[in-house]
Amino acid sequence: MGAEIDHTFSDTTAGYLEDHDNRTIRLRTMDGRRVVLHLTDTTSAQLLRNLGEPYRDVTGRLAEHLRPGRLLFAYGPVYPEQNGLRYQATSLIFVGDDADAHAFERPGWWTAQLTELARFYRRAQFGTGEIDYADYRTEIRLGGDKNGRHVQETDTISRLVYGMSAAFMLTGDEDFLTVADRGSRYLRDHMRFVDTDENVTYWYHGIDVDGGRERKLFTSEFDDDYRAIPAYEQIYALAGLVQNYRITGDPAIKQDIDGTMRLFERFFADPARGGYYSHIDPVELSPHHPSLGANRSRKNWNSVGDHAPAYLFNLYLATGDEQHLRMLEHTFDMIVSHFPDRETPFVQERFHADWSPDRSWGWQQDRAVVGHNLKIAWNLTRMGAAKPKYDYQRLADTLARTMPEVGRDAHRGGWYDLVRRQAPHDFVWHDRKAWWQQEQAILAYLVLAGHRRDREFLTHGREAAAFYNAFFLDHDEGGVYFNVLATGIPYLMGTERLKGSHSMSMYHSAELAYLATVYTGLLVRGEPLDLWFRPRADADFPDGLLRVAPDVLPAGRVRLDQVLIDGEPYRDFDAERMAVRLPDSESDLTVQVRLTPTGDPS
Repeated sequence: MGAEIDHTFSDTTAGYLEDHDNRTIRLRTMDGRRVVLHLTDTTSAQLLRNLGEPYRDVTGRLAEHLRPGRLLFAYGPVYPEQNGLRYQATSLIFVGDDADAHAFERPGWWTAQLTELARFYRRAQFGTGEIDYADYRTEIRLGGDKNGRHVQETDTISRLVYGMSAAFMLTGDEDFLTVADRGSRYLRDHMRFVDTDENVTYWYHGIDVDGGRERKLFTSEFDDDYRAIPAYEQIYALAGLVQNYRITGDPAIKQDIDGTMRLFERFFADPARGGYYSHIDPVELSPHHPSLGANRSRKNWNSVGDHAPAYLFNLYLATGDEQHLRMLEHTFDMIVSHFPDRETPFVQERFHADWSPDRSWGWQQDRAVVGHNLKIAWNLTRMGAAKPKYDYQRLADTLARTMPEVGRDAHRGGWYDLVRRQAPHDFVWHDRKAWWQQEQAILAYLVLAGHRRDREFLTHGREAAAFYNAFFLDHDEGGVYFNVLATGIPYLMGTERLKGSHSMSMYHSAELAYLATVYTGLLVRGEPLDLWFRPRADADFPDGLLRVAPDVLPAGRVRLDQVLIDGEPYRDFDAERMAVRLPDSESDLTVQVRLTPTGDPS
């Protein structure tokens, strides 16, 4: 027995209950394998819970919840034996109960989660009093405390603005909108540079105010992009601004959005071969300057594809501008033309100027980021709703159907990070699972399920959402964890211990909660959705229309059913286009809309 204990390890098993007796439960894993789990007299059990909810113990009613077909997670020691492995289940998490097989599909689940996230970041950055962005910190510790160094990165403020804007849209909470509005104003006052000679706007990497003096950080301080202006930093500077503009129509924000769009077209775009370069140098604003080193004359996923999810879809939703639709079409045409790889299941992610693949760049080499492949799938699907093309659908479906085998953990649940593109697709650094990769998996399959009415995609989306909600929510401190081990246990080392960093603010968790609300409610369950907007008296919306479509949805599946302005019914709206003609007003308006699905859900 001693030798056996020396070789034990603990593990998580995820699967669907097939049957059980007093001593064992038999699960079918996500890829169809059967696993027998041995119960003990100390096995505990709980129901999946959301942020802000109490622990829900069901140990004393375990037999009631061991229903065939129920999805659950089991954790415990694994003992090597002569005939294989013996799994012991010391704790169980049931994904649903008798009322609902998937707790996260209950009405209001994702909205409640986003509300808790917004409260966490509001409290961490500004306390409970006045909102002053001079107090903002990029780095936030596990419990919400701030690190000492006072560096404010433009992109992390913008990501916070995005999250707070999304939280307002789902809840109508005025405090969240105030955080977003003041963040947008702070970005414009402190992080923006308007080049009047070139008629463009671009954004500083951030500001360092150590010692009380504000020092502009013109170029990136991040290792991969040091001393350059990377496209993705300019892209994510717009993420929060555009979401805030969707709500308010603020003409000052719109002016800066337009100026940044001119920056992309004048200095990052490749008019001869298409796409956008990944970096420009800070003096000549050229993508070909020798100072860029390994980033000279390069294109990548971020510089080409990240425009769409970060801001461009939302800008098109807010304006209906055909110019933005053409830019979306161009970026996705470049993706379907140059990213697919016939030799591996993954897309190419980095390129030279002529679109030949770059498989020697930095940490990427010939390696695949699982989440980028998934992100391409759900954004191609959205694009297919705006501009149907066979190539968009084909690549989205191909990636969605091939990724589970090479990027998913079918035994424990969840999705991996960086793997080798060539078979056998080994892990590059570790088998940990990052919060943003889980977001991409959940949205990839939820969006595809909503648009295609495909049950296989819906199952993948539910399984990904189950792992995320079971293991990434920090019920003790608030917020979500950056990384967990393969088993789902939080990984709390180095920068991955933080709740705020160069990589993490409130963007991915809020985007997930917002879009999961839209797709789960409207398209999967067929439930109405309420959204809030606050157009300013001087709102700059094209044609005076407040466009309220929550996303680029399949044509004819959702309509605008009801509008309230300042609490009173209002009827000047186009139900099919989901657009409200705003009345003349000398003050800001509160617009609440109700969207309803048409026909049967997926």
